Amino acid sequence: MTNKKMGRPTDNPKPYRVNVRLDVESKEILDAYTEQENITAMEAVRRSIKKLQDDLKK
Repeated sequence: MTNKKMGRPTDNPKPYRVNVRLDVESKEILDAYTEQENITAMEAVRRSIKKLQDDLKK
């Protein structure tokens, strides 16, 4: 019997991984935003993706 390693329980699991390559300007913008908002880069990306929802055709 193997013991599975369990992470912290969450109401919002994040099973998907995305790798992104950024140019210098995009990285500087991301760094400035994360510092200003005191959040991680991943949280900034999630916020950006949610803003795209308004642009989706219905």
